[in-house]
Amino acid sequence: MADDKSKRGKQDRARVSASEPYEVNYFARKRGITKDQALKIIKDTKGNRDKANAVAEKISGK
Repeated sequence: MADDKSKRGKQDRARVSASEPYEVNYFARKRGITKDQALKIIKDTKGNRDKANAVAEKISGK
């Protein structure tokens, strides 16, 4: 699903888009993981930010 930049409400903030490189890069940098790890986590959690953060935290300890 593409990220609709015209809709920036609560729903958009609850998602991480795997199709937007800047979102993957930011997520990886924020969590101290590789871009490949970040992309896999985002895809595995279907873009759910809370679930992705929880998985990344287990990996990185951050």
